[in-house]
Amino acid sequence: MSAPIDLFDFCPRCGKPLPGGKRTNFIECGACGLLFFLNAPVAAGVIIVDDENRVLFLRRAKDPGKGKLGLPGGFANIGETAEENVRREAREEINIELTSLTYLCSSPNPYEYRGVTYPVLDLFFTARPLSLDTLAALEDVESFCWLAPDEIRLDDIAFPSVKFAVNFWLARQHPGG
Repeated sequence: MSAPIDLFDFCPRCGKPLPGGKRTNFIECGACGLLFFLNAPVAAGVIIVDDENRVLFLRRAKDPGKGKLGLPGGFANIGETAEENVRREAREEINIELTSLTYLCSSPNPYEYRGVTYPVLDLFFTARPLSLDTLAALEDVESFCWLAPDEIRLDDIAFPSVKFAVNFWLARQHPGG
């Protein structure tokens, strides 16, 4: 897998070859002076908890992580806040509105897709559903399930950042052990 920055051999502005060597998060063209930053894309996910303190998990319908558990969420659109992002994703993936949205934590997530590893920064929230009457598996969702804290197996979860967030949430459910 390659990092997105490694895909640039030529300047995206003038087309001249870029100098070789190790790059971090930017490319600089000596020919036209372009300084182009490639920072972490942002995504947001949400731990939706019901009145019985169960968490809503989605079974992913597509790769990466096809068949594994995930949380409602996805990449932020340009100009969208993380809160708007996670509310939109909940509507698109499971057709529900969220209430009591609270920031939980963040975690880096190496997201491998079509031969490229994207260095995503995932932001996680907790929320309650406004209503479950419209709950349905929609976009990119095979199915969904509710799991009590003692039923959650981190090995069944698709991404390291989601495992981190769920584990972080679980630790807050039982402080001190």
